[in-house]
Parts: sequence; structure tokens; C-alpha cells
Amino acid sequence: MPVCSLCPHHCRLEDGGPRGFCHVRLYRDGAFQCGNYGVLTATSLDPIEKKPLARFHPGRTILSLGSYGCNLRCPFCQNFPISQAGSDTFRPLVTPPGAVAREALRLRDRGNLGVAFTYNEPLLSWEYIRDTGALIHAQGQYNVVVTNGCFDAALARELAPIVDAYNIDLKGFTPDWYARLGGDLTTVQAFIVEAVRHAHVELTTLLIPGENDTEEEMDALAAWVASLSPDIPLHVSKFFPRWNMVDRDETPTATVYRLAGVARRHLRSVYTGNC
Repeated sequence: MPVCSLCPHHCRLEDGGPRGFCHVRLYRDGAFQCGNYGVLTATSLDPIEKKPLARFHPGRTILSLGSYGCNLRCPFCQNFPISQAGSDTFRPLVTPPGAVAREALRLRDRGNLGVAFTYNEPLLSWEYIRDTGALIHAQGQYNVVVTNGCFDAALARELAPIVDAYNIDLKGFTPDWYARLGGDLTTVQAFIVEAVRHAHVELTTLLIPGENDTEEEMDALAAWVASLSPDIPLHVSKFFPRWNMVDRDETPTATVYRLAGVARRHLRSVYTGNC
């Protein structure tokens, strides 16, 4: 059976058979396809800082779109009703790229910068990003992608003409933690390296008590990011119990500030979130 190379799961997909681990990718008529093309489950006009992006046109808004599906299984996911859902959960009301572009242009008077693909894992729908993003660029607006980054670096090269800015979740800095989330640290690092070559990139690390919140791990993470560029912004964020991780308290605010201080040993722009 053909093997999907988009992410480290390398799902074997039968022609006309079930979708992959992500609930999105499928194989039909001899080609890999996006099973949620244009299916939107969430839309909002958000401040750009909410993505979070602190150094990409601050003070502006951006039309934010989400679909369904994800290639990770983070037990603390804030958007699990859509990220962990499949096609049978939603009515397939498709929004074509042209309709998104017209709405993005209509909202320009409200400070709209363009379109952010976010909420679930948008890179599973990379063809929709490609097609919509080309129209967004044609009308002088920008494209943003908020992603877990657990994808083959070739995808960052494929989307280089389209994506202007990324926020990428760097969920920690140990292979074991990533394995527990269904991901792969090395893959994420390679994707970040490639994304930085083509777009504005900011990173987010959500601090989970007892999992990725030691000074040693934050020091290693920030040092690696600084090896790419000390000017890459890092958002250090507070965890709140959610979905399948309600067995621990929220991250102490003092821990967020302390680890942000550790990151500042290496990086010039470190922000605290959810505090």
C-alpha cells in the first residue's frame, strides 16, 4: 500500500480505504489527497497577537480559520473537539478559496492582515493553504500558519511562496515527551530550520507541570533556538487542565516567569502567555 510521507506516522493508505492517523489524509484514484479541503469548523477575526505572533504586524487583526484533524494526540489539547475529530463529526459545508479571499478583503477596514490557518492542525490541509494563500497574496494580504511543525521539512519548502509567518509549537525538548504526544522532536526541529529560511517564525512552548518544565530542558531548548537565530521570538505559556490531562494543577505563574528568564539567557525576545 502507498505510504504517506507528510509526517512521521507514515500511514499506509489503501486506495479508497480509510484515512490516516490524522483523520484527514487519504488515498484516492492513485494520489494522496486532503480529505477536509475547504471544510471549516471555526472562523474568527482575531488579534494577530493571539496566534501568538508578537513581532509580525502587531496591532492588526487576522481572519482565522480552522478545520478538523491532527497528527498528534496531545492529552492537554485546548481544541480537542475539532483537532481530534474526523469527517463524520461535521457537515461538509465547503468554503472555496475564493470565498475566503473575498471575506479577508472585506475585513480589511477592520485591520485585517490576511488569513491565519489555525485551531486544528492546518498543514494536513496544505493544498487548501496553497490555493487560498495564492489568492490572499494576489490581493496584497498575508498568510499565517499555526502548526505543531511535525511534518517533513519538504512541506515548508513547498509552501515557501505562500506562508509569510508561522507560529510553531515546540512542545518540549526531549524525544520521550514527543513520543508520548505521538510526534517526533527531530522532525519538528528540521521543519523549524526550514521554515526559518523562508518565513517569519515564532515558537510556543506550553509548560506542563512535571513533564517539560525544568530549567535544564528550557535552557537546552532556548540554546538550540538561538543557534538558528537569537532573534526568533519564543512564547512560554501556562498550562491549564484540559481534555485528558486534568490530573494536575495549572502551571504556577512563578514557573512561567522563571523559565522565561532561563530562555532569555539565549534569546532576545521571550514572551509569557496565559498568565
